[in-house]
Amino acid sequence: MRRQFGETRSVIERRHALISPDSHEVTPMPGWPGARIVVVISPQMGAQFSQFFAGMPEGAVARAPAQGMERFVFVLEGAVSLSVGEEVHQLEPEAFALIPAGMAHEIKAETAARLVVLEKVFVPLAGAAHPELVVGTVDAQPKRAMSEDGLLGVRKLIPVDERFDCEVNVMEFQPGGSLPYVETHFVEHGLLMLAGGGVYRLDDAWYPVAEGDVIWMGPYCPQWFGALGATPSRYLIYKNWNRDPLPG
Repeated sequence: MRRQFGETRSVIERRHALISPDSHEVTPMPGWPGARIVVVISPQMGAQFSQFFAGMPEGAVARAPAQGMERFVFVLEGAVSLSVGEEVHQLEPEAFALIPAGMAHEIKAETAARLVVLEKVFVPLAGAAHPELVVGTVDAQPKRAMSEDGLLGVRKLIPVDERFDCEVNVMEFQPGGSLPYVETHFVEHGLLMLAGGGVYRLDDAWYPVAEGDVIWMGPYCPQWFGALGATPSRYLIYKNWNRDPLPG
């Protein structure tokens, strides 16, 4: 009932944003015919990448992004097939793919499906080979402890290699777990809460967050998360990575 008075948990600030599901706006997008697209992070916000949800009806087909753009796809619901040349990969919930810039491909909804997609301009590194296609599932990635109390673990979804200019991880917090310190750095993040909830510090503000919430963290935005509740909390998080901050 309170939403009729124009209330939302969504907040847009200069160096961070919280986008809650109650303020999602559906829009069409070229390359995704028939899909229900909800753009939650974009350059218009101040980000150097885009992040959006794609609700695909069964049989819908998405095409590759513009030249020079790399794409990361994570399946939230349903099943899709990813076709790259003669290769066909079946992706179900918690499966993902990093598709390098310039790689022709199609994504077809084998059932009604919902994806979260990140796209950015690829930044090549002189002397390094071009990245290859990466396809996997979250549970197949090893979990590495990130805190002495054992309440925080990370699963890295993209190889740690100079060919790749970004990182996408799944962070897993047991109840009461938290980031070990307040992070402040030159890279930016796009985050999606996959399960559970807690409190996120962004700059000097503190926000309750829950499954389905999206967060953008710009460069040098102080950030910290603590998990609350009786069940584990998990989020998918992107960052630009492995490149000199100076252009050229």
